[in-house]
Amino acid sequence: MKILISRINKGSVKVEGKVKAAIEKGLAVFVGIESGDTESTLTAASQKVVNTRLFADNSGKISQSVEEKGYSILCIPSFTLCASTKKGRRPSFEKAMPPDAAKKMFAKLIVLLQNEVNVQSGVFGADMDINLELDGPVNINLII
Repeated sequence: MKILISRINKGSVKVEGKVKAAIEKGLAVFVGIESGDTESTLTAASQKVVNTRLFADNSGKISQSVEEKGYSILCIPSFTLCASTKKGRRPSFEKAMPPDAAKKMFAKLIVLLQNEVNVQSGVFGADMDINLELDGPVNINLII
């Protein structure tokens, strides 16, 4: 699983010109699901996303999580995170889980995250217009 997190002031996802998801302060979480990912991978990923400390406390020290701050998550499916660029100039997506299975895994991840914080999500397999106002910028490649 590949996850890229960005701390944001606000974000939204549109599909066919209509807003499908929007949040204020929180995290944009881009998710690429790879072949071999399991439900235990999803559990570990959800806990890591919710508990990684990316926000400042009252003294300005970055020591609080999205959950501790009461912020939201905008979760966006992004199979392109699974790209391999080791050979040539055209990315290979061989590591990405097949779409039907990945869609189910993404849905399960959303449920796990929703058990902890407010979550809005992009649409799996759709062509999305994503608008983010980055905060920081703080961007983390999460290692599961």
